[in-house]
Amino acid sequence: MQVPKQSMMTPETVSDVKRVKRKKGYGSATFVYAGLIFYFLIIAYPLLWMVMSSFKSTEEIFTNSWSLPETWLVENYVAAWESGISSYFLNSVIVTGLSCILTVFVSALGAYGLSRFEFKGKTFILVICLGGLMLSPQVSLIPLYNIIQKLGLYNTHWALILPYVAYRIPLTILLIRAYFLSIPKELEEAARLDGCTSIGILFRIFIPMSVPILLTTTILTAYYTWNEFMFAIIFIDDDSLRTIPAGLMQFRDALQTDWGVLLAGLTISAAPIVILFLFMQKYFIRGIASGSVK
Repeated sequence: MQVPKQSMMTPETVSDVKRVKRKKGYGSATFVYAGLIFYFLIIAYPLLWMVMSSFKSTEEIFTNSWSLPETWLVENYVAAWESGISSYFLNSVIVTGLSCILTVFVSALGAYGLSRFEFKGKTFILVICLGGLMLSPQVSLIPLYNIIQKLGLYNTHWALILPYVAYRIPLTILLIRAYFLSIPKELEEAARLDGCTSIGILFRIFIPMSVPILLTTTILTAYYTWNEFMFAIIFIDDDSLRTIPAGLMQFRDALQTDWGVLLAGLTISAAPIVILFLFMQKYFIRGIASGSVK
């Protein structure tokens, strides 16, 4: 009988092999981290440049574009705020807040019906929601403008809120529906045995368990509505009702523009969304991951 050969690996050899593998792992991890840091700098530098330039005068922006400000002009922010950013900011908060509330509420109701009830035409309604993702706002601009004029909504906040809600509902319903499908049916059955109604199940079980996806859809809706520009300049004519993207157009003059004040206004407009995402990024990632498994 042939005796199998014993391994010639000594403890020193095993430790050497582990050391080599560890070095290879460190090398690959270092390469990945270096690539991510480089990518971050490419993405973040325009934002950093905008913040730095918002503290400069117009002359310094053109003469020393890539350096830190010689004198940090906080007055640019004061001038931007007093020139109309304060009212534009308030209008954006109103429009964005109401759009987010209505979008998430209506989408949660629709997603609950499409995920937990069986009825005739359910598949057709789901297809309609998918079709809404392919509808471009630019294509429907003229008929939407006529509808808003006939309804008497022109030059009001609702002229922006209702189209924003309509265009965000399809994607929001699909995300929330996918999350609702992952909730065990046993919870719903137990609630019904306790006498809970369908609306009660939605608000007492589904909504509390779906906070990550609800916050994710809120962030996506807020990002869209806060930065939307086309509807804001077409459906609103009164300067006192303009949102920040449309209002900042008033800062640019045909002959001369104070770029320091304009960049300060841009920084003010970008800050809320950046702060919102930083505080809710863990819910955003969790909601996107959970809402894409069904």
